[in-house]
Amino acid sequence: MGEMAQRISKVENKEELLKLLNCAFAEEWLAYYQYWIGAKIAEGLERPKVVAEFMEHAGEELKHADWLVDRIIELGGTPLIDPDEWKKQAQCRYDEPANPDTKVLVSQNLTAERCAVARYQQICEMCQGKDFVTFNISRKILKEELEHEQEMEDFEADFKYY
Repeated sequence: MGEMAQRISKVENKEELLKLLNCAFAEEWLAYYQYWIGAKIAEGLERPKVVAEFMEHAGEELKHADWLVDRIIELGGTPLIDPDEWKKQAQCRYDEPANPDTKVLVSQNLTAERCAVARYQQICEMCQGKDFVTFNISRKILKEELEHEQEMEDFEADFKYY
């Protein structure tokens, strides 16, 4: 754990911050899986484009989880090490892709992205001016989640023409 990382973080409630970071960590793993498995089973309109976008997003969600686990450890916390805890701790839900239609998969991922945007906005607000490293990590993830949301919205708009 990072002694200086803990000392320079001026967030009033570090336990709450660690809880939020672990929640986000769990959500990133679930988002990774949702995109990855969706890419594997997708059928329908714009399938090649949707699959390519889902695989790109899956990689980015995994990268986010990596950044978060490092920060949790630096702050003296323990990351969720039991995957069974991911669905319990996550507030952004995992939607099982029971329907492989690209329209359904895109809609499910759009809902998840909007939840992720809210999560990282919350972490940014908690850390702004108090924990620059966590703020910058969360801001960077927030930017990518907003891009993901836009890309899912773009697919939905394109689907209206079919």
